Amino acid sequence: MKIAVAQTKPLTGDIEGNIKNHITLATRAADNGADIIIFPELSLTGYEPSLAKELATGINDSRFEVLQQLSNEKQITIGVGVPTNAESGIHITMVLFQPNKPRQANSKMYLHADEEPFFVSGENLQGLIINNTPIALAICYEISVHEHSANARKSGAELYVASVAKTVKGVEKAWASLSETASKYGMTVLMSNSVGMCEDGLCGGRSAAWNSKGELLGHLNDTDEGIIVLDTIIDKIYLIIE
Repeated sequence: MKIAVAQTKPLTGDIEGNIKNHITLATRAADNGADIIIFPELSLTGYEPSLAKELATGINDSRFEVLQQLSNEKQITIGVGVPTNAESGIHITMVLFQPNKPRQANSKMYLHADEEPFFVSGENLQGLIINNTPIALAICYEISVHEHSANARKSGAELYVASVAKTVKGVEKAWASLSETASKYGMTVLMSNSVGMCEDGLCGGRSAAWNSKGELLGHLNDTDEGIIVLDTIIDKIYLIIE
């Protein structure tokens, strides 16, 4: 299987504009053999908690239909980040578009204290399997919660994919945490981060991948948009585009 992670520079609050950029990057990933591409946390709006109430939507938002069409056409699974409405409040969600299947939601279960005024805890998606490969999804702060990665391994996950919005300062800590997760649980690990400004400051990019020994396989820089494509059969990055 080939899995891609994207690094984007979101347009603050501009869902339609960000969708267009997602289509460009997802198409490039698909044309280079990727079976799945994962985007950063809240990639369709930017990481802007104070705007979540006005931007929140549902996974069946008609604006997302172009992403479903691309998934169907290119036979690629696409994971994008957006705030979603629920009876209990607003979730930080990754919406998954799979070829000719209903949309699914992976919502952030473990929230950072700073997020609690704006969001409520959701439910992680279970049982995601792409090309016979079990995948666990994490959203930003969840990578710091040991129970999350431990449960991922117990569930049989071979890939642990983190969708984050880490500042320049936060990237170093995220790299250390994800490398440890990879080596401790024997999972291949990938991180998708943003660049540019968000509500917490400057996002630090450096989206990356680690093998199951915790060794860094490759990464993007800290300023440009791009994609990484990892071939899980040979456990090597075969494409980096910035």
